[in-house]
Amino acid sequence: MLCLICFSVTIAEGHAGFLGWAPKGQLTILLTPGPVQEFEVLLQVPYRNAPEKELLRRLLEPLEGPTSACFPGPSRILGAKATTYCYSHGAGLRCACEDTYTWFPLSCLDPQHCHLNVTGSPPSCDCHLNNLNESVNFCERAKVWGTFKIKETFTKDLLNSSSAKYSKYASTSEKQLKEVFKRIQGFESVHVTQFRAGSVIVGFEVIGSSSTSQLLAALQREAAAAQVALSNVFPLEAGSFSVFEKAQCHSAAFGFGSEDDEYTLPCSRGYTGNITARCRSLRWQIVRESCVLSQLQELLQNFSAIAGNATQTDVSSLVRNLSVIMQNSPSTTAGSLASVVSLLGMISSLSQEKGFMVSNSMLEDVINIADCILNSSSIMNWTILLQEEEWASSQLLETLENITVLVPSSALPLTFSRKFINWQGIPWTQTRSNHSYSYQVEMFQEDSPISIRGHVFIRPEQFQFSAPETITSMASVTFGHILPKTQGDHAQVNGPLISTVMQNYSINEIFLGFSKIDTNLSQPHCVFWDFSHLRWSSVGCHLVNETPDAVLCQCTHLTSFSMLMSPSVPAEIVPAVRWITYVGLAISIGSLILCLLIEALFWRQLRNSQTSHTRHICMVNITLSLLIADVWFIVAVTVDTTAGPFGVCIAAIFFTHFFYLSLFFWMLVLGVLLSYRIVFVFHHMAMPLMVAIGFCLGYGCPLVISIITIAVTQPSNSYSRKDICWLNWSDGSKPLLAFAVPALTIVVVNLVVVLLVLSKLWRPAIGERVTKDDKATVIRMGKSLLILAPLLGLTWGFGIGTMADSQNPAWHVLFALFNAFQGFFIFCFGILLDNKLRQLLINKLSPLSPWKQTSTQNSSDVPAKPKHLKSFYPLKDKGKYALSHPGESSSDIMLTQFLSNE
Repeated sequence: MLCLICFSVTIAEGHAGFLGWAPKGQLTILLTPGPVQEFEVLLQVPYRNAPEKELLRRLLEPLEGPTSACFPGPSRILGAKATTYCYSHGAGLRCACEDTYTWFPLSCLDPQHCHLNVTGSPPSCDCHLNNLNESVNFCERAKVWGTFKIKETFTKDLLNSSSAKYSKYASTSEKQLKEVFKRIQGFESVHVTQFRAGSVIVGFEVIGSSSTSQLLAALQREAAAAQVALSNVFPLEAGSFSVFEKAQCHSAAFGFGSEDDEYTLPCSRGYTGNITARCRSLRWQIVRESCVLSQLQELLQNFSAIAGNATQTDVSSLVRNLSVIMQNSPSTTAGSLASVVSLLGMISSLSQEKGFMVSNSMLEDVINIADCILNSSSIMNWTILLQEEEWASSQLLETLENITVLVPSSALPLTFSRKFINWQGIPWTQTRSNHSYSYQVEMFQEDSPISIRGHVFIRPEQFQFSAPETITSMASVTFGHILPKTQGDHAQVNGPLISTVMQNYSINEIFLGFSKIDTNLSQPHCVFWDFSHLRWSSVGCHLVNETPDAVLCQCTHLTSFSMLMSPSVPAEIVPAVRWITYVGLAISIGSLILCLLIEALFWRQLRNSQTSHTRHICMVNITLSLLIADVWFIVAVTVDTTAGPFGVCIAAIFFTHFFYLSLFFWMLVLGVLLSYRIVFVFHHMAMPLMVAIGFCLGYGCPLVISIITIAVTQPSNSYSRKDICWLNWSDGSKPLLAFAVPALTIVVVNLVVVLLVLSKLWRPAIGERVTKDDKATVIRMGKSLLILAPLLGLTWGFGIGTMADSQNPAWHVLFALFNAFQGFFIFCFGILLDNKLRQLLINKLSPLSPWKQTSTQNSSDVPAKPKHLKSFYPLKDKGKYALSHPGESSSDIMLTQFLSNE
C-alpha cells in the first residue's frame, strides 16, 4: 500500500527554492534567493497493513511548526495531511480517498494518464506506477471555486504559465487572497488556476479542511474584503468577485468553467496554433483546434513559396519529407490533419496541371502518409476537424484518387498493404487472360481479431470492345468513420470503403462484396460517395444478396436522357433508358441532317408567302439548334472530368446550355407566330421586322441567360458538377435552374398556344364555313394535337414527372423516349406531313410516279380547308435533354456518375 502525504511548507526569504526528488527518493531543495514562498510537497509513503497506516497518521500530527531538520534554512511546515491511498491493481495502481475526503474534479491525480472510475463506491482512480509524480488533483475535504475580473487588456502571455506576466499576476492575486482568507477557520490554500479573455478573468480555487458548504459560506462573508484587497493591486471591475460550490467543468488543462463557457489555449511546445474547448455536459469538449506541427507548418510555407516554379523533383522531395514527418510524429492533431489534406491537394493539383507523373517511391510515400492520418486513433481528431472543415475527408479521398490517376502503366503492377489502407494497381495486360477484373482485400481493426474483407469484380463483357490503361483499387475502413453521414441519424458505414479507378474509361456494371463490421446491424444499403453532392448516394446501386456476415452489391451508373430532369433512375430500367437514349440520339441526328438538306433543296419554293417563309425560318433554326446541341452533348459525354482538360468541359456545358435554350426559344417564336396568325387574321407585320424579332428572341435571350449563368457561378466553382460536364445542382448555387425554368416556362406557353389554336378551330370566326360533322371535327382536332404536341416541346412535361416522382419508371421511359426521338419527330411532322414539302419531294424524286397524281389531288383539297389549319402546319417544336457524363465516382465504388439535376 502507498500513502500520499502532502506537506505545506514555507521557506524564508533568501532561501526559497525548488523542491524535487533525488535518485534514491530523498527530498532535495534547490536554493535560490527570493521572497518567502509556500510549497506543497508530495510524499509517497508505503505501508503494509492498517496498524502501520494508523502509526503513519500519528507521526504526521506533530510535524507542524518550525523545522530545520527536514529543510535547510529557515522554514516552517504549515500542515501535513494524508488524503489518498493507493494499492496494486493489475499492472498499475488503483487509488482512493481517505475517510472524509473526496475527489472534486471529474479527473484525478494526473488527468493525462489517470482515469477516474465513478461507478464504484467509493470512486477510484486508476493509474500506472510512474504517473504519480505529475499528480495535481488529490482528494480533499472541501474545495470552492471563484473568479474576479481585472479591467485590463488580455494578452497571450497570460495563457503561458511559464511567462513572467502569468507568474506576477498569479502570485500577486494569491498573496492578496491569502491575507483575507487566512482568518477563515479550516482554510488551507488558494491557487490561481487560469486566466481568460474578457478583459482579464482570473479563476482560482480554495481548499479547506471543513465541509464545502461551511467553506463556501465563510468565503462569501469575506467576498467584500477580498474585492477591496484585490482592488489595491489591480483595477478590479466592481462586483466581479464571486465564489461557488460546484464547477460544472474542470480539468487540469482548461481549469474550471460553467455550461457553454469557452476557453482558448495556445498549443503545446512543438506546435503552432490554438485549441478551444467549451463546457458541455459537465466536461470540457474541444470544439476548435488548429495545432499544427511546427515542422509541418514550415513545410507547407516552403511549398507555397515555390509552387509556381516547382519541378517534379521538388514535388517528390516534398512528399518524402512529409512522409518522414508524419511517420515520426507521435500523434496527429486536427490542425495537422487539415494541413496534410491541404498539402496533398496542392500536390495533386500541381501535378495534374504540369503533367507530372507519380513514381513508385512517391506513391509509396503518399500511401504511408495516408496510413498515418487514417490511423483509427485519429478518428476523434477527424471529428474535431470536420466541425470546421466539413468536407476535409471527402477532399482527401478525391485527392488520393487523383494521385492514383497520375501513376503510369509502366510503373504497375504495384501493391501496398498498410494497417489502415490497402492499394493495388495493375496494367490492363495483367487481366487479359480472362478479361475480367477482381480485387480482394482483408483488413483488421485495432483490438479485434475479426478480419474485414472486401471484393470487387467486373465481368468480362465490360471490357469486350475496349480496355482501360490501368485499373487501381484502394480500400480503407477508417474512411467509413470520417466521411459525413447523410443516410439518416441512425445509419452508419458497416464495411470497408473501396474505390476503383479506371483512367479514361467507364463501365456499366460492377459487383462489390463487403463483410459486415457489426453483424447486429440490419437493413443494409449499397451506396457510393457522390463527390458532386458531397454525400452518400444509392443511385444506380442495389443489394444483390445478404448473408449474416456479408453483403453483395451491384452498381450500374449510366447516362440517360431522363437524368436531365431527375437526379436518379431506378436501377431496373437503366438498360432500357440507355438503349432508348443512344438509339434515339443516332436516329435524331440523322433526321435533323436530312431536314436541313430538304429545307435547303426547296428553300426558294417555300418562300412564296410570308407565313410559309417565317415558319421555315423557325424550323431551320430549331433543327440547327438541336443538331449543334446534340453534337456538344456528345462532347460533354466523352470528356473525362478527372483527367481531361477542364476548359473543354466548361465549353461543352456552356454551348450545350446555350443551344438547348435556343431550341426552346425558337419553339417559342414558332408558337408566337402561330398565335399571331390565328388571332390577328387581318394584321400583317413587315417580314424584316418579324425576322429580327425572331433572331433576337431565338438567340439573344439564350445568350444572355447562358453568359449570366457562367459569370455568376463559375468564379465560385459552382457552375459545373465535379463528375460530369453539365450544370451543377448543389445545395448552394443551382445553375441548372437557368435551363429548367426557361424550358418549362416555354412548354407552358406553348401549351396555351395549343389550346388557343384548338379553340379557334372549334369555334371559327363568323362567316367561315364550318362543318357540323362531329367525326370530322374530332379528326381535325386529333391531327392538330398530333402535329403540335411534339413540335411545341410538350413532351418535356414528362420531365416534371421525373422530378416529382423520380422512382416511377414510367416517367423516365416516356421522357427519354419522346425527347431522344425529338429530331425524328421534327422530320416526320415538319417535313413528311407538310403537304407542300411532300409534293415537292415526290416531284423531285419520282416525276412520273403515280403518287404524283394522288398528291396533286390531295393538294387540291387544301384550299377547301379553313385557313387556320395552314397556320399550324408551319409550327414545329422539340425538346432535348442534356445527358450525364460517365465519370468515376468513388466511395464504396468508383463508377460512372449520373448527371444530376433536381
